[in-house]
Amino acid sequence: MAILKIARMGHPVLREVAEPIADPSAPEIQRLIADMVDTLADSGGVGLAATQVHVPLRVLIFHVPASRTGTGAAMPLRALINPVLTPIGEEKVTGWEGCLSVPGLRGAVPRYNKIHLTALDAEGNTIDEILEGFPARVLQHEADHLDGRLYPSRVEDFSAFGFNEELERYPVELP
Repeated sequence: MAILKIARMGHPVLREVAEPIADPSAPEIQRLIADMVDTLADSGGVGLAATQVHVPLRVLIFHVPASRTGTGAAMPLRALINPVLTPIGEEKVTGWEGCLSVPGLRGAVPRYNKIHLTALDAEGNTIDEILEGFPARVLQHEADHLDGRLYPSRVEDFSAFGFNEELERYPVELP
């Protein structure tokens, strides 16, 4: 397929609220998902929202390596169409986040530890599940993109936000 250009912080597409998708099986949606898969593989990230590749539609893709699931088993790459996330409980956990649209930086972001996900998959089947820990963090981050929001707006303590190289040289401990 194709590797798409990733929009960077400041581009107006990243501030747009993405539009719902009426037909997940439409050829243009299937082509978009395939191109997003190629783009994510090329970038080395764990998630990508359509708005990040200049397409203001409610679709995202993600995967979670086995080392980050908490179960020891990887979550394979999935496409989610029109995802809706609902927090379960009030517990938030602060963790480091980076973003393909905010290259070279990372910050400490509080996110709900457990969420309820409803969405459609790439074939139009309903998804209804509970996610927690890192997979829940990834989905909240990507869903924010669909609502025109980037992770720096969620950073509460800017002493834990900076360039990757500097934070590696001068580590900051999270609460």
